[in-house]
Amino acid sequence: MQIKTILFPTDFSQGARAAMDHAISLAKDYQSKLILLYVIQDISIAEWYIPSSLSATDLMEDMQKSAMNEMDKWGAEVSQTVKDVEKMVVRGVPFVEIIKTAKERHADLIVIGTHGRTGIDHMLFGSTAEKVVRKAGCPVLTVRIPGREFKMP
Repeated sequence: MQIKTILFPTDFSQGARAAMDHAISLAKDYQSKLILLYVIQDISIAEWYIPSSLSATDLMEDMQKSAMNEMDKWGAEVSQTVKDVEKMVVRGVPFVEIIKTAKERHADLIVIGTHGRTGIDHMLFGSTAEKVVRKAGCPVLTVRIPGREFKMP
């Protein structure tokens, strides 16, 4: 099996951090291109949740700036180990954009954390990793946060 391109979607969470280590290791071992992807959630789904003191446009601009700053930090860290790194920030529904990017960029593998959003975000948007596993056209490696393994009753 050849792995020329690895897609690593991140939400900058602890779960994504755990998955990043695996993505870096695989990219290094296979000398693959590593694409870091952050999806700014389409907020039209939850506009009722946005405080009235903020405009949706201002909120999106702030989210874009924050995402780019965080992506630059993560990208710099990855670039210390992986030679071919691409950073992407897009807007949309996360699982849709992840699958779309994997197809458009001919990803051979997606590496994704299993624990990202929590609380109301998880309730509103569901598990992105679960949807990616079920719908992606390429293999998906899911990575748990150490210590969060399933415990048998």
